[in-house]
Amino acid sequence: MTENQISVKTREKRTVLIVDDETINREILGMLLSSDYDVLYAENGREAMEKILEYSETLSLVLLDLLMPEVSGMEVLKEMKETPAISKIPVIVMTADYDSEVVSLDLGALDFISKPYPPQNVILARIRRIIELSEDRQIIRQTERDGLTGLYNLDYFYNYAEKFEQYHKNVDMDAIVVDINHFHIINERYGKAYAERVLRAVASKLREYAGSLGGIVCRKEGDTFMIYCPHTDDLSPMLDAASDELEGDEATQGRVHLRMGIYPSVDKTVGIEQRFDRAKAASDSVSGNYARNVGVYDKELYEKELFAEQLAEEFDRAVDECQFSVFFQPKFDVRGDEPSLSSAEALVRWNHPKLGFISPGVFIPVFENNGMIQKLDRYVWRKAAEQVKRWKSEFGVTVPVSVNVSRIDIFDPEIVSVFESILKENGLSAGELVLEITESAYSDDEEFLISTVNSLRDMGFRVEMDDFGTGYSSLGMLTRLPIDALKLDMIFIRNAFSDNGDMRMIELIIDIAKYLGVPVIAEGVETAEQVATLKEKGCDIIQGFYFSKPVPPSDFDAFVAKKTAV
Repeated sequence: MTENQISVKTREKRTVLIVDDETINREILGMLLSSDYDVLYAENGREAMEKILEYSETLSLVLLDLLMPEVSGMEVLKEMKETPAISKIPVIVMTADYDSEVVSLDLGALDFISKPYPPQNVILARIRRIIELSEDRQIIRQTERDGLTGLYNLDYFYNYAEKFEQYHKNVDMDAIVVDINHFHIINERYGKAYAERVLRAVASKLREYAGSLGGIVCRKEGDTFMIYCPHTDDLSPMLDAASDELEGDEATQGRVHLRMGIYPSVDKTVGIEQRFDRAKAASDSVSGNYARNVGVYDKELYEKELFAEQLAEEFDRAVDECQFSVFFQPKFDVRGDEPSLSSAEALVRWNHPKLGFISPGVFIPVFENNGMIQKLDRYVWRKAAEQVKRWKSEFGVTVPVSVNVSRIDIFDPEIVSVFESILKENGLSAGELVLEITESAYSDDEEFLISTVNSLRDMGFRVEMDDFGTGYSSLGMLTRLPIDALKLDMIFIRNAFSDNGDMRMIELIIDIAKYLGVPVIAEGVETAEQVATLKEKGCDIIQGFYFSKPVPPSDFDAFVAKKTAV
């Protein structure tokens, strides 16, 4: 801002509305204020409301007489308080009735000017002070609020929660987190405007309900809301109220599902942020569970949290001591008369020296959440590349190995150079490692991911879309994705071959793969019947317990030896 702009801003007059049914009073106040303010006039409460609404965006102050015919000053105060668009405009009441002061304050008045009027300098000082206080409060409000929803932002939310604690030390409190399931899909599929409409609707209902309990609400980020309120035995009505708000809107019906995590009667020796981390853990515990949308932080979750912290603490040592082993599960090409080994998938296992075998289903989500998965992925990539090199050296044959590439890997600017280094260290070509990327990763930042994957494919890597059908890909997006194979999630195999199984989803995915001109890989295949049926339907490559469970490299050698003997 230039000096000239600052000067103009300094000289800019504020607008004041004088409301009084006595002409002489309006003229006296107008004469006192006109040199410092732009002055508007109203001679009764009805005209005052019309002017307040008309000038709501520029009006800095209302000087309001209480005793007026038709619509009184008290009625104007009440209507202003109940109308959000004008409720923050400051009001100074003008009255000789001192008994009205408390009522006026309760209705939102900020100060009084007595009748008969005090000296001009007193009136101007009070008006100037109230306008400055109101503008300062508005600046603070804009700083402390989320621009989209009007809720507190995170920093102010924590600050107000801690101040509440100072004055209500003996009040039991609940920390609550509300999430919108698969919000990124809603945003992508229905557009930003629709997604923002959903956020505002949820925010409005949560603020209303939490306010009735004496609580406060913030929008933490994206689609996550946090509530801090006095303990309530049953908070599910809060979630129901927010959900009903969406169900009542034809545009959102059936598209938006909420979940809630509650840390009830919080331990106040735990920091405010950790309380909400626990509520978030409770919310995440019901993620994807449409039969249950409320999770409660309890002893089981507490122990799970402690175990996750222990795993995180011991991660670096486990990598340094090679406690992680890479197993390999064969993939067989079933398009010929006899299945033939086509490649393998690298799967990590953790044999802890004290805890024993730890399931990947336990430690992988922990490392995905805390970002350590990137280091583990690189460890697996190197071990897989070393194994491909050994098989080439000992058996004279290449068995390509597919490795998982997580979301955090995709957004690593060094990913291309990391793979270049691994290939160079082991004397491999890019075609000897296959990269598996889960379908859900494609919906995070489609353009960036496509650019990164294209760079990897330009190096010669093949890319498989893992867990296809369990995430989200629009048909339009599928035609743009840089992939070389679709990998059916094992849940489809289990469902298709259950007692009431239905093959139509598998058939549809195989048709999509044919349209894209890429092979289909089915995992989790366990019986000869499943192999025969999948082959008949057009599946190209199969892996699963029917052929072999994941095995250590020494056991996998038998598959490689058999391949060389053919």
